[in-house]
Amino acid sequence: MTRAILLVLDSFGVGASDDAARYGDVDADTFGHIAEYCVETRKAPLNIPHLCALGLSEAASAARGKPVPEMPSVSLQGAYGYAQENSLGKDTPSGHWEMAGLPVAFEWGMFAADYPSFPESLIEDFCREADVPGILGNRHASGTQIIEELGEEHLKTGKPICYTSGDSVFQIAVHEDHFGLERLYEICEIARKLVDAYQIGRVIARPFNGEVGDFKRTGHRRDYATPPHEDTLLDHLVDAGREVVSVGKIADIFAHRGITQKIKAHGNDAVFTETLKAMETAPEGSLIFSNFVDFDSKYGHRRNTLGYAEALEAFDARLPELFDALRDDDIVFFTADHGCDPTQPGSDHTREFVPVLLYQKGMSAKDLGKRDTFADIGQSIAAHLGIAPLKHGTSCL
Repeated sequence: MTRAILLVLDSFGVGASDDAARYGDVDADTFGHIAEYCVETRKAPLNIPHLCALGLSEAASAARGKPVPEMPSVSLQGAYGYAQENSLGKDTPSGHWEMAGLPVAFEWGMFAADYPSFPESLIEDFCREADVPGILGNRHASGTQIIEELGEEHLKTGKPICYTSGDSVFQIAVHEDHFGLERLYEICEIARKLVDAYQIGRVIARPFNGEVGDFKRTGHRRDYATPPHEDTLLDHLVDAGREVVSVGKIADIFAHRGITQKIKAHGNDAVFTETLKAMETAPEGSLIFSNFVDFDSKYGHRRNTLGYAEALEAFDARLPELFDALRDDDIVFFTADHGCDPTQPGSDHTREFVPVLLYQKGMSAKDLGKRDTFADIGQSIAAHLGIAPLKHGTSCL
């Protein structure tokens, strides 16, 4: 028996997927456009030699149909490919659930793109049950921009800032000190129950602090996801008596189902550190499942191409620590849940292929090609950890 480590570089797409036109994303290419930006604008190629040694450049070049510019020449030492999402939409739960063996075959509910985004009856019920004097926002928005625009009014009125996006979300932003963090969590739980009727995937608590003109989101975000509609890899592992360790927001994404240990960590560096700590103690047969949310929330959604590039380089620089921490039979998977191309208009996710990179000590380089579903990842982990096959996916092993 051995262990599996599943690392999700949140939003790290590798080129527009076969059905990208349906989502208006035919030009999306998160990794490729970041690499091009580094060459053309930063005037310094993207420096990620360890990810390239795992076959990232080869996988992305196949996915996008042309080479990724100025990637380092390295000896390959892992299995590499790319995967098409089968689930409908391009949201976080869909991508994570599918990689855990559960594609989402239904359409998530979406709020209106134009103001007002939320049905009047929903807001009336929310204000009454949450005991708030009204809401601000009520539209599609970037989270950082809307607190800049409405933060001062929020402080004066006590009204929470409620907004949505191109994802199936109801987001609530409040000032952590003035409104109260626990109070925010309470009203998010109320909203979670109310939005079930609209088939909404997540309610997200978005606390911020600071003064007018200098508001900043804190690390106390919390996602209230609807539970998976069937058992996932995580449930099957727990049923088999295995440990499933969540690092970062994984537990929230799965509505805390199929998790035996929850480790909170804010920011990519902290998630990496906590993943390494978990690897020190996780028993044989365990899954360590980590989400590196900064790629998406700090750089993808904010269309910060330089920041995304630097975050990738910082992640890559720490990979030797991870490789050193692996036991001989451990296997580590690198993937993503969707794209969020920072060079595209707007601030929403993008429909893209995702990388599927596998590494184990002594593994020979192997081209996994195109995978028809993210569920191949979950099926591979099930095979590696010796539990019964899942309903969906084909093992890469």
